[in-house]
Amino acid sequence: MEQRQFLLSQKDIPTAWYNIVADLGEAPPPPLHPATRQPAGPDDLAPIFPMALIEQEMCTEKWVKIPEEVLDVLSIWRPTPLFRATRWEKMLGTPAKIFYKWEGVSPVGSHKPNTAVAQAYYNKREGVKRIATETGAGQWGSALSMACCFFGLEATVYMVRISYDQKPYRKFVMQTYGATIYPSPSEHTNFGRKVLEKDPNCPGSLGIAISEALEDATSSPDVKYSLGSVLNHVLLHQTVIGQEAVKQMEMAGCLPDVVIGCVGGGSNYAGLAFPFMPYKLDGKKDIRFIAVEPVACPTLTKGRYEYDFGDTAQMTPLLKMHTLGADFIPPPIHAGGLRYHGMAPLVSLLVDKGLMEARAYQQLDIFEAAISFARAEGIISAPESAHAIKAAMDEALAAKEEGKERVILFNHSGHGLLDLAAYDAYLSGRLQKV
Repeated sequence: MEQRQFLLSQKDIPTAWYNIVADLGEAPPPPLHPATRQPAGPDDLAPIFPMALIEQEMCTEKWVKIPEEVLDVLSIWRPTPLFRATRWEKMLGTPAKIFYKWEGVSPVGSHKPNTAVAQAYYNKREGVKRIATETGAGQWGSALSMACCFFGLEATVYMVRISYDQKPYRKFVMQTYGATIYPSPSEHTNFGRKVLEKDPNCPGSLGIAISEALEDATSSPDVKYSLGSVLNHVLLHQTVIGQEAVKQMEMAGCLPDVVIGCVGGGSNYAGLAFPFMPYKLDGKKDIRFIAVEPVACPTLTKGRYEYDFGDTAQMTPLLKMHTLGADFIPPPIHAGGLRYHGMAPLVSLLVDKGLMEARAYQQLDIFEAAISFARAEGIISAPESAHAIKAAMDEALAAKEEGKERVILFNHSGHGLLDLAAYDAYLSGRLQKV
């Protein structure tokens, strides 16, 4: 029987975050001040974020030490397991070896706590009393609510309205941890009310929810804003995933030929992919990196690579990224965590440099792949993760067609046990193709 599980011990939890900026050989394009359009400095960001996170956002050091208080919380679920999907390989009849890093074992069922815990810690250390944030599918809101609970902070979450309606159980998770949740656009902020005046039935977007959270955060000196993806410091915190996976692939006796992950803002994929990128940059192995997004929100595959705002109200600094435009409102697909108009600047830069490739899938196709995976491996996956599963399946079938072995690694970033309404819609034939 071939080995399926590759497990690490608590002593193997990374003690520093990996910063890919140090290995790129060039500084990424800086954020620009929304008014002056000049590079934004620490003082420009101070009303929004605690200084420690601003320093990490602009950091060029290769390694950033993880505080003991953060490691203590991460040790509740880290290190996470790496599995080889041997039953799925057999079902697909492929010579490929398929591995997946399983982030769904965290208390809230996704990768999001890896940065939520760090962000809550730094906010608490600097005297913040409450954090305001947005959430799409609710995974980020759940993670930050838990982290704020652990560090004695209040949490206010603006949840994209369509997900607020589609995924009620994630609201209950957040409330269990003590958070306050508003459907976005909401009546709680000036910007939310303006949006509702124009369109009372607006399904919302992450851009709108970010604007509401920012308006809330900048209204009081003891409130800060927290973002669950996109920014450099968020991607930095997620690199615990890839660092563990490098060790686990060494245990498996092989390096991946292709590394896959779903992308909405880009953090879960960056977390897995970035620690493997030095192999490509140093010429040790020409690994292919595939970022997968929905056709309904094709940021990398159809967006422009330019400076744009991260929110609809144009309150954020401008970021050089692939974007569909800050006012873009995507169709109400079930992968709520991938419904963002922009992409992480670092992921965008790597795609622009040809170091990563992008791929987009229809909603029906990703659920078909998720059902295949569940019937072989037993795990019901989040719709977001199903995009990575679909790409892994396509790579495995391509290996079958070519009759060549291929080592595939993907980040299984979350379980779908709170997304069963989406599976019901798919299995009953009611799910739209978008």
